Amino acid sequence: MPASEPLLVACLCAAWCGTCKEYRPIFDAARDSAPPGERFVWVDIEDEADVVEDIDVENFPTLLVARGDTVLYFGVLTPQPGLLTRLLQAARAGDLKPQASDPEVAALPARVRAMSGNA
Repeated sequence: MPASEPLLVACLCAAWCGTCKEYRPIFDAARDSAPPGERFVWVDIEDEADVVEDIDVENFPTLLVARGDTVLYFGVLTPQPGLLTRLLQAARAGDLKPQASDPEVAALPARVRAMSGNA
């Protein structure tokens, strides 16, 4: 996995979720300040159910951070700007090690890229 490969950051949320609505500006601000090439994708788990497939998203926001097809983080992130900033800094610095994940989560980066038009 080349260190130069840009990060993919996906937020799995739902339109009806109040926490997601509050988190969207935080996510968008991280996207707007990201280095060129990084991709940020907002995934509504109901509208894009085919992307999420059998992954059980129980809490929001659930975040995916991947480099290529390697999952560096997949889990719930408390909706605070500082936490997202620190997570992304660690990912960019190479401080996040690949996260062992089930096959559905391991396939998620490719499905998100395909959904957002850049497989």
